[in-house]
Amino acid sequence: MEISFGIEFLANEPAEKLAELVKFSEENGLKYAWITDHYNNRDAYAVLTHIGANTSKINIGPGVTNPYTRTPPQLASAIATVNEVSGGRAIFGIGPGDKVTFDGLGIEWVKPLSMVRETVEIVRKLLTGKKISYDGKVCKIKSAKLDYQKGAEIPVYIGAQGPKMLKLAGEIAEGALVNGSHPRDFETAVKLLKEGCEGAGKNFNDFDVAAYTSFSIADTKEEAEKTAKPVTAFIVAGSPDTVFEKHGIPIEDVNKVRDGFKESFGAAIKAVTPEMLDCFSICGSPDECIEQIDSLFKAGVTQMITGSPLGPEKSKSIELIGKEVIPHFVK
Repeated sequence: MEISFGIEFLANEPAEKLAELVKFSEENGLKYAWITDHYNNRDAYAVLTHIGANTSKINIGPGVTNPYTRTPPQLASAIATVNEVSGGRAIFGIGPGDKVTFDGLGIEWVKPLSMVRETVEIVRKLLTGKKISYDGKVCKIKSAKLDYQKGAEIPVYIGAQGPKMLKLAGEIAEGALVNGSHPRDFETAVKLLKEGCEGAGKNFNDFDVAAYTSFSIADTKEEAEKTAKPVTAFIVAGSPDTVFEKHGIPIEDVNKVRDGFKESFGAAIKAVTPEMLDCFSICGSPDECIEQIDSLFKAGVTQMITGSPLGPEKSKSIELIGKEVIPHFVK
């Protein structure tokens, strides 16, 4: 698998603005654009369709959608529409979703592993254009058929963190979206993805291991860190203690961030340590970011996804990625 670069955008801005940013990313050599799919933001598929009509080369898809707020046939139709409008550039990122969000919506988080597996199977079957029925553990379809985009082959990427979901991604998908900004995050993940691939008789060299990173780039480290700290504070506050044990971050430092949120957002940001920035973000000047990205590629990552916040100014950050970072890796 060749090394490539992707970019993530939250659907918290108008579709027109997001299309401009993705178009600018395309012009700067990024190969993938992932749009987050959260019910409280703009609809990801509506935004992706608009982006598809206003770009020409970049691959686009949800990063990631979930199989609980939309049924498998709805997802098949949505991604097929993006694929049609974009001229075959759709990529389908799917994951088990966020239990906390589902609890708030009154949605039961049933058998996430089976739900992801069965949804991917159904979407692929529907994309053939044939009428299907399906009797799974969690998904039941009596009769369904898409009337367009027949035979579309859309690459599937599974958002995976836990061991079982990582193995499933290796088994049934073309790639995995792994939240991680440090090589240590991929030590076990790559092994499990490879296990899943090889267990299914697939060549792991064809599998795309994508690092979904918190990323901040600027002319100076100080500028980049200022933008990265708020995102890092949220990551630290929401992560289990086992994560900090793995990275060797003292729990007393973690608790300062957690307690900071009880006082004010500013107090939480102030409690973020350099060690936290190192573990939970790619952050710094172009040269510093290149060094950190290189360590991820050496750990087995094949796609570097530059995620929120990107930097002090998105367009400037995209330009730095395109002009300073990508040429170092992609000749």
